Amino acid sequence: MKSKTVAALLAIFLGGLGIDRFYLGYTGMGVLKLLTLGGFGVITFIDVVRILVGSLKPKDGEYAEKGGDTT
Repeated sequence: MKSKTVAALLAIFLGGLGIDRFYLGYTGMGVLKLLTLGGFGVITFIDVVRILVGSLKPKDGEYAEKGGDTT
């Protein structure tokens, strides 16, 4: 399961390289962000906001619950 906190931090600090999208399982979008430096910053900003409000989720479903079982 993916962590929302990790995804948000990756988007903030490495979003221009698409690392957040690779982490969430969206390889195609990760490559696009990598080649355009985060959509010239626009896509990176949008991704940070979407992760923080919860509308951008991992490709395989939901984020891991806080303090929950990690198995």
